Amino acid sequence: MSDQPQQVPAGYRQDHQGRLVPEDLIKPIDKARDELVAEILSQALPQRDLLAQFKHKTIGDIQAFVELSAEQYGVKLGGKKGNVQLLSFDGRYKVQLKQHEHITFSEQIEAAKELIDNCLNRWTEGGRPEVKALVERAFRTNHKRQLRTAEVLGLKNLEIDDEEWQLAMKALVDSITVAGSTAYINIYERVGDTDRWQHISLDLAAV
Repeated sequence: MSDQPQQVPAGYRQDHQGRLVPEDLIKPIDKARDELVAEILSQALPQRDLLAQFKHKTIGDIQAFVELSAEQYGVKLGGKKGNVQLLSFDGRYKVQLKQHEHITFSEQIEAAKELIDNCLNRWTEGGRPEVKALVERAFRTNHKRQLRTAEVLGLKNLEIDDEEWQLAMKALVDSITVAGSTAYINIYERVGDTDRWQHISLDLAAV
């Protein structure tokens, strides 16, 4: 089966179901709608590309500046850079580069869950219903059938003096895998002479 796009002969247009429709059978309003969408897309796609170029260049410029700043102290940085905040000389503008890591869990999370279940079973007679509720909530999956990372990691903050629980927390920590990261650029302008900052949005919905 060929993946090549269907050739549209002169005098026809292809509809959203892949059917060839003669031009003279297409309603004027449908043609006008198609032309408007095409006009909007012809302007939107270059703007998207410009934003992508801006983000890529800005991240590179910030990382290069961090390297330059470190060289003052005879330090050469390696690997991925972390979160960075740059302030203009007059204090009016602030640029932030944030790295958000995408955390997943290896098969060791199953061992952690089994150990935690053992603890809950042992504690059933002794109560601790609030701990059971926290564990059950932490191991619920989202709509993509993925564990809720923040809630699972939140179990590490529970101060429980139990040898099996501590072993479960070790298995949990060992299961953590960083699957990648996403870089975010945030730009702010100071509000007058206050300590408040106004986000300069590059989001179409916010302008």
